Amino acid sequence: MAANAENNRRKFIAFILATAFVALALYVFYHWLDPVLRAYLAARMPTRMPGGPITEDNLLKVPKLILWSLLAYLGGRALNTILFEFVVRIRRGYEAPTLLRNIVTLVTFTILFVVIFKLEYPDVELGALFTTSAIFGVIIGLALQDTLGNFFAGISLHADRPFQVGDVIVVGQQKHTGVVEGITWRAIKIRTFQNHIVLVANSTAAKEAIEVAPRDNLNARLVSFSTIYTDSPAKTIHVVREAVRDADNVTDKIKPIVRIRGLRDSSIDWEIKYWLDDYAKYNDTDALVRQRVWYALRRNGLTFAFPTRTLYLEKSVPVRPVTVEDQIADRLSAVDIFSPLSTDELRQLAKVTAGHVFAPGETLIRAGEEGSSMFVVHSGRVAVQVPDKSGPRTVAVLTEGNFFGEMALFTGEPRTANVVAIEETEVLEIGHDAMKHIFDTNPGLAESISWTIAERQEDLAKGSAASAQTSLHETAGLLASIKRFFGLR
Repeated sequence: MAANAENNRRKFIAFILATAFVALALYVFYHWLDPVLRAYLAARMPTRMPGGPITEDNLLKVPKLILWSLLAYLGGRALNTILFEFVVRIRRGYEAPTLLRNIVTLVTFTILFVVIFKLEYPDVELGALFTTSAIFGVIIGLALQDTLGNFFAGISLHADRPFQVGDVIVVGQQKHTGVVEGITWRAIKIRTFQNHIVLVANSTAAKEAIEVAPRDNLNARLVSFSTIYTDSPAKTIHVVREAVRDADNVTDKIKPIVRIRGLRDSSIDWEIKYWLDDYAKYNDTDALVRQRVWYALRRNGLTFAFPTRTLYLEKSVPVRPVTVEDQIADRLSAVDIFSPLSTDELRQLAKVTAGHVFAPGETLIRAGEEGSSMFVVHSGRVAVQVPDKSGPRTVAVLTEGNFFGEMALFTGEPRTANVVAIEETEVLEIGHDAMKHIFDTNPGLAESISWTIAERQEDLAKGSAASAQTSLHETAGLLASIKRFFGLR
């Protein structure tokens, strides 16, 4: 805004100086140069030349006509500015096209020029002058055929207004794609997504198909991927839709659509349709959506389809896969809640613990959701957020070894906060069935775990002796909730 104001101020100063210069030149010519030049020409030129009379008066009218024409042009520009500034104030937010303003200036100048010409040369008939110069008009018209074509095509584009400055367009067979930065009398100025400037002639654009993505519209995009036939279509639709709808620049006004595009020899082809808030950023958004799909499929045990080949060997050598159960057991042993578990119980729990990987910015759990599992951060970082008037507010950042969601696992309570991945994060999920199996074999663990949870809550609250007494009461209620949730006696 400040740069535009400074630019307008400089243009105004230049206009005032130019007008003052032309007015001063007219004054000097009429009061000083005219009598001097008239006497000089009268003494040194014949009164009649071959082909007609040329007097000093006719010669002196030429610079007068030029100076008055310059003043008329400046006056036309001033009238143009005043007129369209008035229109802008009447219709707020409306900005007249540059081509329209140029046409108004040209018409105004033409009218003023005709008036000045008739005042300087009252005996010359303009109609006869234009008739005798028709042949020159034909020559000029043929020479300026492309220019005139661009001019009238520009008028048509301004009249129809198929797109505006800021819209994303695709023009012609060469697929010039970018954001419209301007429409002049000659060409459309497009800034491509490689930050290049492309000028498409108006006459060319008028003959080509133009695809327009309006800037104030929710425009859709399509991204495809493939999965194997053994994966559940219903699960794939749910997983991908949940992963895509939270991506940046994907609008929350229309729910993304995940649908089967085709059934091929070795894959199910999928298509994701989603709508963007800012279509000019569709390249970055497409890349983010593909990233989210990769993480979501991997996290939920779904597989991308790719060409495969099955080999049959006469003698197969069994290869025992490398397990990470010991690593998971070590991680769980460092968690306070699982400290009452024995080594065998930790290994048993590690066997049924699921690992999930989340992309930066993905939501792991949402406040208010039902849940029956807890999570341990295996690598990366997550932010715990609670709703606020100004938006989500981060209340804690959890790193490797920290855990969250324990109340949902042991009591089935709804989630109380959002947890969002700050960076690529792997978490370990311990589900209800895994803990129920542990409790069935060792029911006494419920009391130990309830005490551990109560102590953790007490440490968070920084309680005193009074709060410790409250903690005893809450521990009994917590133990009862755990037994009721897991069906223990």
